[in-house]
Amino acid sequence: MISKRVKAKDLSNSTITAKVSILIAAHNEELVIESKIKSILSSNYPKESIEIFIGTDKCTDKTDEIIQRLSESNRSIKHVKFSERSGKIKIINSLTEDANGDVLILTDANVLFTENTINALLKHFNDPKVGLVDSNMKNFGMNSSGISIPEKTYISVEGKLKYAEGKMWGTMMGPFGGCFAMKKELYTKIPDTFLVDDFFLNMKVLEKGYYCLNEPDAVVYEDVSNNLKAEFFRKSRISAGNFQNLAYFSTVLYKFNRLTFVFLSHKVLRWLSPFFILFTGILLCFTHEESILNLGLAMSYLILFGFVGLDLFLLNIGIHIKPIRYLTHFVSMNAALFIGFFKYIKGNKTSVWNRTERLQS
Repeated sequence: MISKRVKAKDLSNSTITAKVSILIAAHNEELVIESKIKSILSSNYPKESIEIFIGTDKCTDKTDEIIQRLSESNRSIKHVKFSERSGKIKIINSLTEDANGDVLILTDANVLFTENTINALLKHFNDPKVGLVDSNMKNFGMNSSGISIPEKTYISVEGKLKYAEGKMWGTMMGPFGGCFAMKKELYTKIPDTFLVDDFFLNMKVLEKGYYCLNEPDAVVYEDVSNNLKAEFFRKSRISAGNFQNLAYFSTVLYKFNRLTFVFLSHKVLRWLSPFFILFTGILLCFTHEESILNLGLAMSYLILFGFVGLDLFLLNIGIHIKPIRYLTHFVSMNAALFIGFFKYIKGNKTSVWNRTERLQS
């Protein structure tokens, strides 16, 4: 298990030309799939060392046609059609079995590479202790009419936390699922009913004693979500997957090492935050008369939710106040965590997902 600080290394001139397998699970991605493939093909990484596996999950739009057209002019593109909805997990597990690369890059259909993305991810694999490297997610499509601005802020802060965890101890707590690289030999088959594959793979790599890092120079671009309702349902689904991972990796909490600390402080406490918020509200209902402090806290609690209610009203009539939108985003995320817990308790029998609306206005 990781117990030492990761020593800083000068990797600026490091190169590695291992065979790379890029894996993509796609369902009805006609708006973005061509841009995605072209962004990979424009990489400055040696073309002969790249293969692209795209598993399409019973698409009903023109996704298959676009991939087929592009694959006819480029042999590195391997198109695998799934005739029945299978879900991302089953597709990635299946594609991994056919992948020939020493390094896997798992990436979403709407995440665009830069010319240097692959090189920046792979340079860390010169260190035999490194097992997984995350990208640096940048967002575009900001719009004050929804939640894209607070969502971008959240993603930015999260990225800084993950970078610090990896730099200090090699214990980054889960990559952004949009794009990350890992050694194929460390890939563990993901349970078919799991909803969050990236965190599962990250924890498995850490359990095997390898480092997980975030690389700021491995820049990728993604259109950020702007629709509050759509993002709420997406996050509640992810939250159910978070609790699946919490149950699966619960023994990590009893090891009392650095991985325990990072897992508990970064993830577990956040996943449990809606219960703390709910408990605090109930407690203040019974204790607000006991002191001025308790009364002040109770009033602050009511004002917080009052502002959220006001923001939802203003949102419906086309008025957008940025500071209040941050409060709405915070409450919405915690509500999604709360709902996700009960989805987890109910049980999950499939990893089939509904595609998030792309290029939202």
